[in-house]
Amino acid sequence: MDHVSGTAGGTSQALKALGEDGTSLARKIVEETAERAAQLTERTGTAPCLATVLVGEDPASVTYVRMKQNRCRKAGIESRHVALPAATGTEELVATLRKLSDDPGVHGILLQHPMGAHIDERAAFEAIAPEKDVDGVTFASFATMSFGLPGFVSCTPGGIMRLLDAYDVDPSGKRAVVVGRSAILGKPAGMLLLARDATVTYCHSRTADLSAALREADIVVAAVGRPRLIRGQDLKPGAVVVDAGYNAGNVGDVDFDSAAERASLITPVPGGVGPMTIATLLEQTVTAAARQLGV
Repeated sequence: MDHVSGTAGGTSQALKALGEDGTSLARKIVEETAERAAQLTERTGTAPCLATVLVGEDPASVTYVRMKQNRCRKAGIESRHVALPAATGTEELVATLRKLSDDPGVHGILLQHPMGAHIDERAAFEAIAPEKDVDGVTFASFATMSFGLPGFVSCTPGGIMRLLDAYDVDPSGKRAVVVGRSAILGKPAGMLLLARDATVTYCHSRTADLSAALREADIVVAAVGRPRLIRGQDLKPGAVVVDAGYNAGNVGDVDFDSAAERASLITPVPGGVGPMTIATLLEQTVTAAARQLGV
């Protein structure tokens, strides 16, 4: 069934199914990843290893890193954490990331973001070796993803595509609007949809008449970081709405209640895209380890 063309008549059932499917699909991916990790460890004597790097002690970032470490353990992936003081500058951070990139015992690197304004974020990302960029944040990863070549996708956009596939949402021939243009979320999400033959429009803070663009969209990806920006009256009836925003108070970029009245499918915040992001990260870490270990 093509849920993009569905009507709002079955909204309640569809909403529940998608929310459950996002969580269950992530669980399935993690279970399969754990099996692959165990097989890889048995075959090579080396467990996949993900290094996480955190600058400062932002409470939300500390929580996210801890969550990812816990998920690593459950999936049979070793976790190495590098905690740096908030005053750490770009040069020291780049040196740390290059050292991890050169370490054969580390197969994937995650630099927790956002970072302090005093840090050149792009310089830091580019210090990560492409073969260990399991979060898909480097120029190389964006290029390989855009050209459909082997590499690593940005985890949240990659998770979004897996979720759409699981719920039989085929982007081909559909109009997709991505609200947001960040280098690790909005832009790659649009490129992945384009690769699947969607007609993609990017919207952002300077878009004139955002509502007009949204009302033409079969698929909406909200990734702008503005709480409840998108409301039900902005949407085309039957649209598929993916809320990749996360704001204070567990609020997404979409006003869920009003959007649910018009959308055929919608992801909740929290519990929708988030689990898929972590599952994709773990999956790509094991893939990276296998490639580096030559198996």
